Amino acid sequence: MSGSDRVVVGRVGRPHGLDGAFFVEEASEDARWFALGAHLLSGDEKYSVTASRHGAGGRPVIRLDRSVSRGAALEVPFDALPATSEDEYYTFQLIGLEVVEEGGRSLGPVVSIAPGIANDSIELEGGTLLPLVGACVLDIDLEAGRILVAPGFFDPA
Repeated sequence: MSGSDRVVVGRVGRPHGLDGAFFVEEASEDARWFALGAHLLSGDEKYSVTASRHGAGGRPVIRLDRSVSRGAALEVPFDALPATSEDEYYTFQLIGLEVVEEGGRSLGPVVSIAPGIANDSIELEGGTLLPLVGACVLDIDLEAGRILVAPGFFDPA
């Protein structure tokens, strides 16, 4: 299984206690990835979760069946993710897509999705934010690697 067939659900963080457990950094909100008996991938190895609890701030603390390097990515197969509905996407699928304004002007690649109170925003290279709402985002085409947005939302000032 190649890296492109996998999704990062967390990273090995600092140790917690003396039993080999560690905090999961950048943890997915889906707690099942860190439940007792869950399987995670890191590098070319498959690991099993042998202990699971919550630490400070509710962050997951897990122990795996064997040691893994601090900072290592914890991954799951892409096909293990719940299916999305039509016009629903995982955040990681949008990162790197080219944002193009209706009319053809390229605005740059998506570098992150910024959570917001009313709606999330697409952050472009250079820091510009575009609202992730239907009035702005006209089409998302994963196969073409492109997000089409309506004119009038991009102001590079």
